[in-house]
Amino acid sequence: MLGMCRGRRKFLAASLTLLFVPAITWIYLFAGSFEDGKPVSLSPVESQPHSPRYTATSQRERESLEVRMREVEEENRALRKQLSLVQSRGLAHRRGNHSKTYSMEEGTGDSENLRAGIVAGNSSECGQQPAVEKCETIHVAIVCAGYNASRDVVTLVKSVLFHRRNPLHFHLIADAIAKQILATLFQTWMVPAVRIDFYDADELKSEVSWIPNKHYSGIYGLMKLVLTKTLPANLERVIVLDTDITFATDIAELWAVFHKFKGQQVLGLVENQSDWYLGNLWKNHRPWPALGRGYNTGVILLLLDKLRKMKWEQMWRLTAERELMSMLSTSLADQDIFNAVIKQNPFLVYQLPCFWNVQLSDHTRSEQCYRDVSDLKVIHWNSPKKLRVKNKHVEFFRNLYLTFLEYDGNLLRRELFGCPSEADVNSENLQKQLSELDEDDMCYEFRRERFTVHRTHLYFLHYEYESTPDNTDVTLVAQLSMDRKSVVQLDLANTKKALIVPAFETLRYRLSFPKSKAELLSMLDMGTLFTFRYHVWTKGHAPTNFAKWRTATTPYRVEWEADFEPYVVVRRDCPEYDRRFVGFGWNKVAHIMELDAQEYEFTVLPNAYMIHMPHAPSFDITKFRSNKQYRICLKTLKEEFQQDMSRRYGFAALKYLTAENNS
Repeated sequence: MLGMCRGRRKFLAASLTLLFVPAITWIYLFAGSFEDGKPVSLSPVESQPHSPRYTATSQRERESLEVRMREVEEENRALRKQLSLVQSRGLAHRRGNHSKTYSMEEGTGDSENLRAGIVAGNSSECGQQPAVEKCETIHVAIVCAGYNASRDVVTLVKSVLFHRRNPLHFHLIADAIAKQILATLFQTWMVPAVRIDFYDADELKSEVSWIPNKHYSGIYGLMKLVLTKTLPANLERVIVLDTDITFATDIAELWAVFHKFKGQQVLGLVENQSDWYLGNLWKNHRPWPALGRGYNTGVILLLLDKLRKMKWEQMWRLTAERELMSMLSTSLADQDIFNAVIKQNPFLVYQLPCFWNVQLSDHTRSEQCYRDVSDLKVIHWNSPKKLRVKNKHVEFFRNLYLTFLEYDGNLLRRELFGCPSEADVNSENLQKQLSELDEDDMCYEFRRERFTVHRTHLYFLHYEYESTPDNTDVTLVAQLSMDRKSVVQLDLANTKKALIVPAFETLRYRLSFPKSKAELLSMLDMGTLFTFRYHVWTKGHAPTNFAKWRTATTPYRVEWEADFEPYVVVRRDCPEYDRRFVGFGWNKVAHIMELDAQEYEFTVLPNAYMIHMPHAPSFDITKFRSNKQYRICLKTLKEEFQQDMSRRYGFAALKYLTAENNS
């Protein structure tokens, strides 16, 4: 297929060149060269003004010829420009350049007909896609339910944002869990020219719950069937994606394929790349009916307006009811029903090239979809095994996926220049705050971080929570164990207490965590454990008074000292961390100082403890150790914080400045 595409490109370029030759030759024969803006005659006879043949008639003919010559020259200029465009695009495709152009330059005269011919000639899958307007919004629908799906969809969205050049509108069919997580995520992400709408998946359950489904996606795997009813009535078309998709190109290329639909084609799908629907995978394997190999529904182009007119709801329901009488349940969720409908109505499908859904699962024909990296468009991990599937290029695909998984989403907050966008209050406030900073300040990056809104992904892992009736529930902001018998007894809800969890550390990468205080003390005596940072930063935890803790059976109070930074349990209405301290240095110290200034009691828990495990130095502590400028800026921020403390707490804050000077 690729060879045919390249052959057609060469033929097109050759055809354009042949068009140029007679036109340029005509200009050469009839125009010659120009001097001082006057045409130079091409005939020895015409060069003699007193020749009998040099009449008024020939003068008019000559003037007419000059006008026509200029017109042809303009046409050829447009043709040359068009040829350059076609050739450069062909070269870009061969080099795997994903920065495609989706509109063609305007021409004049006969070049318009040529341009129309080029678009028509490229109607095959290997040619240029029809135009997608610069600021046209691309609509994407995704069914996303639960904690795992909320993680997967973020990786998918990052891959789309990385390549995109158009505004995006995501329609997320989400359950309560995913909506809570993703609403917070996108609100804090603040990506320009991206709109998010949620649709309650729980309300749609009744629409599909009558269909028994054996697929691991469960009831949510059937909800793509009801998108015509779920999405807004004025939405004409949408790209539907599974959450286990990774884009390797601009999604506008896929959106442009809608222009190729003809007649009653309303579904854009890629052929299934496994033998599932051929029914030959094992003895007595009986799949749902499908046309040939069937189609995979991980990537779907839906023409919603036409589907509604065709009464899609009744169509798929009647088909599902008929097939379930013999099949009893679906094995591949919505995909079985889509294929059964298509089997009866093949005219509904526009078959997408398989590079729009390279299906990575065991025993597929996916390797036939690409010959080079530049051929890949969409990668689909459509197997319960996900990243562990068998494919000779799986390492490449896995690395591509991991690249987007670990990619800093904040880097995708880029503007789409020239496209109007809805005003975002949070973004405007942020820009206003940043504009008030002095960019020449050597600590500008530190000060900027204070106002930066970081993406927040709630409940990254599965989380179950039931609040306690006595309001003694606790949110942990670090990995630690805690004595909960203390929160109640010390009346934390009604008093200003900071409960200190004594901290220890080990230099061993493997440790059997002590199950009791007695076991911890034994490990401390044997040198397996140490009090936290005793050999590097003793002042940070010394006020905890570890000697007293060894024998303590009840909570005891300690006093604040300079540089004290214990791990504490506090009420949720306590002072927040000062956001000027980011990275390494003084964030916990400043927080404990603020608690002390607000007269919190520091109470050490006698039977609670936490252990710090060894790990590689963080990027920020490396900068602190190696970058003098970093340390200077941190010192400047400390001084500013202490000045702020003096303004807020007056004479009572003097002890902090005195303690700092004496330390």
